[in-house]
Amino acid sequence: MTMRRVVLTGIGVLSSIGNGVTAFTEGLRAGRCGAGPITLFDTEGFRETLAHEVRDFDPAAWFQRTSPDRFGRATQFSVAAARMAVADAGLAPDDLRNERGLVTVGTTDGEASTLDDLVEAETSGIAQADLDPVTVRRLPFHRLALAVVQELRLRRAAPSVLGTACAAGNYAIGDGYDAVRSGEADFALVGGSDALTRRTFAGFVRLGLVAPDRCRPFDTDRKGLLTAEGAGVLVLEPLETAQARGARIYAEVLGYGLNCDAHHPTAPDQENVGRCMRLALDDAGVKPSEVDLVSAHGTGTPTNDITETRAVREVFGDDPPRTVALKSMLGHSMGAASALGAAASALALHHGFIPPTVNHRSTDPECRIDCVPNDAVDADLRVVINNGLAFGGNNASVVLGTHREPRS
Repeated sequence: MTMRRVVLTGIGVLSSIGNGVTAFTEGLRAGRCGAGPITLFDTEGFRETLAHEVRDFDPAAWFQRTSPDRFGRATQFSVAAARMAVADAGLAPDDLRNERGLVTVGTTDGEASTLDDLVEAETSGIAQADLDPVTVRRLPFHRLALAVVQELRLRRAAPSVLGTACAAGNYAIGDGYDAVRSGEADFALVGGSDALTRRTFAGFVRLGLVAPDRCRPFDTDRKGLLTAEGAGVLVLEPLETAQARGARIYAEVLGYGLNCDAHHPTAPDQENVGRCMRLALDDAGVKPSEVDLVSAHGTGTPTNDITETRAVREVFGDDPPRTVALKSMLGHSMGAASALGAAASALALHHGFIPPTVNHRSTDPECRIDCVPNDAVDADLRVVINNGLAFGGNNASVVLGTHREPRS
């Protein structure tokens, strides 16, 4: 079978530093931090009260054929980001309606915020039989992808949702890459979406992983992560199709790697994180010396940062590529995190800059990497590897490169 080259031609983003590709790019360049007080649920009783929320989001602006009221916030995000991505690719939904396609959305929580609402209603004395049926119908997590197919009227697109937690966005990208590369699909809308939920926030607080003020990855004084919400959806298509229609190409998807080590419920394993990156590089046909930038999982927790940077040095040697943590700006958006990381990586390749690791004071000597502290830098990038490391050892790395002819 002749494998097709796959390129990324459209980006749709909802994030705490900006919605849409233009605002998102500006936020990355400026080193904007989207942390702020939580407004989506009552934080009374919590010691920590900060997170990264998506602001100025009007779902009605993105739904034309279905009602946004039928869907929960995470599904609204995935539909909006998909519409943004299709438009950014210079396409209209009608262009894709009868094409063989794939819609894969990664998530951690699905519509857990809806579940929060239902549980609260029950605990306040409302019987199950009397729960609002509209709210109940928002709950199934498969709607994160199905709603995109329905809203865009994609008659020949197969929807699926992957629940591999914080690596799910990269898993979805790999799914779309395989489908387009093999010829099973002629386009793919892939990425991740999650909304901020009280349940997940409470869980991370109880684990002692939430920072009191800002997320400071790789920093000596880091205290943990800040939970977040958002969505990132990418348009993938064959190179020849993109060239034939004169599309702008942000990046080429060169390969990806997945593994699941089940080492520990929450703690990452250095050997398997390194192995995942090697699998991705092997799939991409890229040598470690050819990588210019690592977009790290970079949560700002003591365990993750040391383990991941040690794995980076294991793979790339004692002089590794610059390694940045976008969660310092975006927060940890769970299933959307690595999708937003891939979007940022593609924009960095396309525009020639490296986003910074913000809120940085001094690098932990045990991390020993150049994390591009606080200020973006201009750089001629050719290859970026984007990591997503989830609970339970679900690891996923995606390799993106600038599209330059010819590529051996």
